[in-house]
Amino acid sequence: MRRRRQQVVVGVLAALVVLVFAVSLMIGQTFYPLDEVVRVILGQTVPGASFTVGELRLPRATLGLLAGCAFGLAGVTFQTLLRNPLASPDVIGITTGASAAGVFGIVILSLSQTAVSLFALVGALVTAAAIYLLSHRGRFAGTRLILIGIGVAAMLDAVVTYVLSKAAAWDIQAAMRWLTGSLNGASWGTVIPLAIALLIVVPILLLRGRDLDALRLGDDTAAALGVPVERTRVILMVGAVVILAFATAAAGPIAFVAFMSGPIAARLVGPGAAVLPASGLIGALLVLSADLVGQFAFDARYPVGVITGVLGAPFLISLLVRTNRSGGSL
Repeated sequence: MRRRRQQVVVGVLAALVVLVFAVSLMIGQTFYPLDEVVRVILGQTVPGASFTVGELRLPRATLGLLAGCAFGLAGVTFQTLLRNPLASPDVIGITTGASAAGVFGIVILSLSQTAVSLFALVGALVTAAAIYLLSHRGRFAGTRLILIGIGVAAMLDAVVTYVLSKAAAWDIQAAMRWLTGSLNGASWGTVIPLAIALLIVVPILLLRGRDLDALRLGDDTAAALGVPVERTRVILMVGAVVILAFATAAAGPIAFVAFMSGPIAARLVGPGAAVLPASGLIGALLVLSADLVGQFAFDARYPVGVITGVLGAPFLISLLVRTNRSGGSL
């Protein structure tokens, strides 16, 4: 019964992702019917649609799908490993590390978009390694890692603020556009590295999904079940950080997607079920839907990160209240 529910939830979420993805390719200043969109995707030449859909909308929608999936998978991996729904990468400082590196690359080093992406990738990896090493004193403690991560995030936020205070006006605009989290300017050059990272890392995360579920029960229980605890934790954390870093480098730190996806997935699939596939699909659905809302629901156009931020703030408050009542379980 539990497995059946999980399959139904994943199937429905996958269908919704496909639907929203298709809608994002069809609507805009010019509407293109589904048959023309499909022909463009298949490589056929369709006057007008080949450029608008193939060169503008398709890279944007693909980036939204892949980045959302990466944020969702990374978020639920950390939340499960640390057995705390508040232990999202954007709460414990890893996303902030990518942001600080990206802003430093834009403002101080005047790097190109590609170089800024690489800089953000390195920033996320270094921040994650520093947080892990600072929190690992003989025995892993999730609470200690979360607290250290929050402290590191606060310091890195201060670095971002200081760098922006010294920036020229045009650099501030570029940095703030990147910090907000946006799919504007998406191209295949930004999509392909993220797609490659996901192709490599996602199978590893899914294959380790059973071990991840065992770690939710505690280190001692997982070890008794035959899980190599420390090696599994390092593999899962590195994998989550890599896809998170690539997603942040490509689309910026889209607020709260990593934070919201896991708890929503856990409620949908039910207690005890694997949440990784559902969480990745929810992340993709959140980003694609928020991008559509930001583009077409208001008189002005808003970056996707603004919309997810508006959604995430009340969700954070409700999760804090619920976590306080339930003792911190996902």
